[in-house]
Amino acid sequence: MRQLWHPEPEEITLTGVLSALGDPIRLSIVGVLADGREHGVGEFQYPIAKSTLSHHAKVLREAGITLTRQEGTRCFVSLRPELEELFPGVIPSVLAASAGRTDRAPADRARRATVH
Repeated sequence: MRQLWHPEPEEITLTGVLSALGDPIRLSIVGVLADGREHGVGEFQYPIAKSTLSHHAKVLREAGITLTRQEGTRCFVSLRPELEELFPGVIPSVLAASAGRTDRAPADRARRATVH
């Protein structure tokens, strides 16, 4: 079985990590992985094609956010432990900001709608 490419820690950049986290599906995947466990890619239930989910998993892996392990035909992903060492607090901060933004979004839209 072929090994999947993962960047070396020195190849992981903050801009690459933040860019990968800029997609709502990928951000949601990272939110699930923040529990510290390894998850099968098949566990993620999104209204997208399997190939699209695989693409999102690849983007996260190539950005250095996740580790992907193949076992037979299944893939398992987890957050890379080195990420916290490289960029302390980035994942929790982005997840918290995302949760806060979701909570504020309706109020912000209403406020903008009333501003002329």
